[in-house]
Formats: sequence, C-alpha cells, structure tokens
Amino acid sequence: MRSRPFLPFLSLFTSLSTLVCCALPALFVALGAGAVFAGLVTRVPGLVWMSENKLWFFGIGAICLLAAGITLYRARNLPCPIDVEQAKACSQARRFSKITYVTSVVIYLIGAGFAFGPLLLEL
Repeated sequence: MRSRPFLPFLSLFTSLSTLVCCALPALFVALGAGAVFAGLVTRVPGLVWMSENKLWFFGIGAICLLAAGITLYRARNLPCPIDVEQAKACSQARRFSKITYVTSVVIYLIGAGFAFGPLLLEL
C-alpha cells in the first residue's frame, strides 16, 4: 500500500477549521473580548458562515481524520528502504505523520467540546 502523506496534513487543516469555527468565539467571550470578536466578525464575515455550518465542518473533519488514521494504521508495518539515509527519512516521516495526526485529533476534540459541549450540558 502506498503511503499518503497529505492525509495527516489535511486532517490537521480540517481540525484547525473546527477551532476557528467554534472555539475562537468562545475564547474571546471567555476572555472578556466580545467587542474584539464582534470587530473580527465584521472584518471576516466568513466566521459567521462557518459557525452556521459547523456540522459540515465537523463531518468533513471526522472523515479526514478517519481516512488519515486508517492510512497511518495500514502503513505502520510497511518496510522502509534499505539505504540508511532513506530509512532514516522514512522513519522520521512516519513519526512526524503520527504526531501530526494525534495533534489533529486533539484539536478536533477541543473544537467539538466548544461546539457541542454547551448542547450536552443543556440536556
């Protein structure tokens, strides 16, 4: 199976979009900077659109995280090249991909906590 190094980065990008969508507004309000956030929304109106469509962002993010996780899991035992330098680069790339993936999952969970945590508390 061929490794797909772009998937962990794609999952990181989608996870960061969930933070911008849902955690950023809560952070500004919690810090007492609601006026700053209101100014930011007037300058970047896409933030409101992202918040309105957060289910799409979280759904696409979950699909990307799942695809990256499956790819990393399936590629974990693939052999690295015999050449010493290439083998070192291969193992470093695998480690970096794993760190990127775990970071993406943590960011995704933080964003989900901010987006859906208040809904769960209301129940």
